[in-house]
Amino acid sequence: MGTKRIRVWAGALAALGLLGTAACGQRERAPAAAPVAPPTIARADLFGEPVRFGAQLSPRGDRVAFLAPRDGVTNLWVMSVGAMDEARAVTDDRARGVRAFAWAADGATLLYQLDDQGDGNLRLYAVDAGGASEARALTPARARAEIVGLSAADPGGVVVSLNQRDAAWPDLFRVELATGAQTRLVRNANTAAVRGFSRFVLDRQNRLRLGLKTLADGSVEVFARDANARWYSLLTIPFEDALSSQPLAFDADGRSFLMLDSTGRDRAALVRVDAYTAAKSVLGESARADVSDVWLDPATNAPEAFAANYLRPEWRALDQDAQADIDYLDRQLTGDFSVVSRSADDARWIVVEEGPTVAARSYLYDRGDRANRRLSLLFRHRPGLDQAPLQAMTPVEIEARDGLTLVSYLTLPIGADANGDARPESAVPLVIVPHGGPWSRDAYGFNAMHQWLANRGYAVMSVNFRGSTGFGEAFLNAGNREWGGRMQEDLLDAVQWAVTNGIAQADRVAIVGQGFGGYAALAGLTFSPDQFRCAASYGAPANLSALVEGSPAASRDAWYLRVGDVRSAEGRSALRARSPLQRAGQITRPLLLAMGARDSAATRGEFDVIAQSLRARRVGLTSLVFPEEGAELVRPQNRLAYYAVLEHFLSDCLGGRAEPAGASLEGAEMIAYDGATSVPGLSAFARRAVVPTPPPAEEALPVADDGAGGPVATSAAPADPVAREITPRSPSPPQPPEQ
Repeated sequence: MGTKRIRVWAGALAALGLLGTAACGQRERAPAAAPVAPPTIARADLFGEPVRFGAQLSPRGDRVAFLAPRDGVTNLWVMSVGAMDEARAVTDDRARGVRAFAWAADGATLLYQLDDQGDGNLRLYAVDAGGASEARALTPARARAEIVGLSAADPGGVVVSLNQRDAAWPDLFRVELATGAQTRLVRNANTAAVRGFSRFVLDRQNRLRLGLKTLADGSVEVFARDANARWYSLLTIPFEDALSSQPLAFDADGRSFLMLDSTGRDRAALVRVDAYTAAKSVLGESARADVSDVWLDPATNAPEAFAANYLRPEWRALDQDAQADIDYLDRQLTGDFSVVSRSADDARWIVVEEGPTVAARSYLYDRGDRANRRLSLLFRHRPGLDQAPLQAMTPVEIEARDGLTLVSYLTLPIGADANGDARPESAVPLVIVPHGGPWSRDAYGFNAMHQWLANRGYAVMSVNFRGSTGFGEAFLNAGNREWGGRMQEDLLDAVQWAVTNGIAQADRVAIVGQGFGGYAALAGLTFSPDQFRCAASYGAPANLSALVEGSPAASRDAWYLRVGDVRSAEGRSALRARSPLQRAGQITRPLLLAMGARDSAATRGEFDVIAQSLRARRVGLTSLVFPEEGAELVRPQNRLAYYAVLEHFLSDCLGGRAEPAGASLEGAEMIAYDGATSVPGLSAFARRAVVPTPPPAEEALPVADDGAGGPVATSAAPADPVAREITPRSPSPPQPPEQ
């Protein structure tokens, strides 16, 4: 909850058998009953599409738009506040589904993005909220559009960044909602003499006011734009603060703006910055964590409250009205809450509640009459979990070998903690789930991975290793150039903590991840092959040199500093030493290796080299490719299929129970190159792997397409092919959080 103290919830009691003894003068007792297996939580309830989610109020507060499946694909729906049981779909996408949307300032139009090809190029569409007309594209295909500004002062338009001219340096346009007519506001030129902008900030009138540039030393220079469209340097954010400092919004008078800022302090504070002099005043801060969320008055952008998240979110009010809202929501709700949408007059909010044992729920909060506040349930996101045996999550602080504190989250299997001390009565198998990014964090709350794995009989732990965001500048920068180094050691230290504290069985630990988490899983098997019994990796960048070389041009200098510098021989050597691709021959434990063929960071060439190394040495391998997916599994059929395979893989490795694959494989588009016989039904997706040609000493791997994004082979690879750097197939891998 917003301000309540952290609780440790007791797990369910383990079944206890009665001792039966035959002794003189005593009656023989009946044999103990066999333990009853806990109810199985269906994978579909955890990883299928939510029934409804993503609610947003119209500016007038009279309608709610939300996302929900339509014929199995997520689409945009609208309902009236006065008739919430009469929702209707206003889009009819049949492919990858709508993932993000916003109300236009006119209150009649909804704007949404589609990633039709799974390559990150988001196309912007508009549709009438009343369903009176068909959806229309506002931006061209094969270009990435991002909404930068919506304003009541310009209800007929939207300001977007669009990289149609230059994929690396998007221009800024105003787009007319009715016709799609574009007016270019800024041509974002990048030359040897003048750097381009990586981000733009508008004021409440949709006027361009700030532009941010990432400099060669990794710092971010913030430029202001005067009334005559002239730019001038306002302030510089040092490299060390670049990921934790950013402008938020302009105040109503346009003379100042709000900013999260860690410059000159360790933890990011909420500050107000004079837009002409750069003078700063601190409005709110926490001694333990960065400010992570802010309430802004929708009419003025005046800050009302802020949150900081160390072990779990804590809200602090900046005025009495906000304190009354926090107190009311705290009394009404069991889980933590977040405010996700507010009407223009601030009379109605949408509030989302969730917690480890509370799957997300959306509420309509009527607060126009302060004396008669009212909270009404809009919908449960996943009603199938209402009666599920969800397990408590316990925040823990783990000391790393060099003294850093690692905030982590532990979930135990049902029945493991009989006395409620957040420790199992006896050690259990453990799954470590490192987060992606890596410039993000794990947090307290409902976590589908935790609930799924705990339900199958495993302890689950998420570790905020160094380099995670939210814990201050020093902790964040302790992760610089530590991929596969001290970041990986943090995960090993967490495993050792779990073993020492009787939580984990030392010989039954697995590591599972996606993106950077997938890299950490591969690194676990290559750099510490005896630590983990098995690993599962989806979308892992296995070649750090290629990852850095393919990073976005606008932030590549920061990548040199945060991951490694490919411009020097020493830097390339360090990156090779920490690239799982170069150490594939050291993998001796079972691996589930999966990727989306449209992922630009995890290339098919890297995938094939690692897979062939394991095949040649007969190391346990399950390998999957999803031809229509990218860095994330967007289509629910593919997502459910992957988790079905992962569940059986972990069951074989750690001994937990597994829900039958059954219908989870139906409708999936995937290719199983290895391990198809390990999961009932997976053999239908089997295809013989094409063996990649080993690269000569100074040549790249072949990249001719075999129909699933893989290279065409001409000869068998050696038992342990030595790979050199492989260039990503497209230059836009996941990037650090926007500066």
